[in-house]
Amino acid sequence: MKKSTRNTVNLVISSFLVIGYIVCSYFFSTMADQLSSLWSSVVRTLILVVFGLLLFYATRVGEGKQVHRFSLAVLLLVVVPSLYVIVTGTVDVMPLHELVAPPTADGLASTQSIVMILAGIALGYAIPYTFLSGYEMKEYGEKDLEAEIEEIEEELLEGGLAEELAETEAEIAAQTEDAAEEAAAEVEADAEKEAVEE
Repeated sequence: MKKSTRNTVNLVISSFLVIGYIVCSYFFSTMADQLSSLWSSVVRTLILVVFGLLLFYATRVGEGKQVHRFSLAVLLLVVVPSLYVIVTGTVDVMPLHELVAPPTADGLASTQSIVMILAGIALGYAIPYTFLSGYEMKEYGEKDLEAEIEEIEEELLEGGLAEELAETEAEIAAQTEDAAEEAAAEVEADAEKEAVEE
């Protein structure tokens, strides 16, 4: 499959995934309205975490192998604070609960505060980013291993065909020379016969 065809197929699949996410998030959001305050907050947070995951994988574009590494900095600076903000906004007895999820006019905690939304997206993005970090950078002049293998195979193939062609040409040249020598010998023999007969 060509690269452009593969990219087109990936774009179509990605668009269907985004449409599926929108439909599912709408379904779960309406379902969350019928649940208790705690479970409603949990469902809405999970929707945002999944959005963060989709955002992570949508921005992972590159060539080469994916770099696998554990980043303690991302874990401590993004994952843990995001998780703390989500738990604080969900559980009423946590400190800073009213700051993270200010009460609405009904007196209930807001599950749609901007801090909770950003914390859910950041958590979804940071969980895989703790273990994956982009793609390997190739140094200048360094070739991709697969491309190098393909070049070597092409060179071997070209070398084998070239050798066969050279051998065939040498055989044809030798046969032509032999045929020319035989023809010259026959002409000389005919000439000698004619000279003897005269």
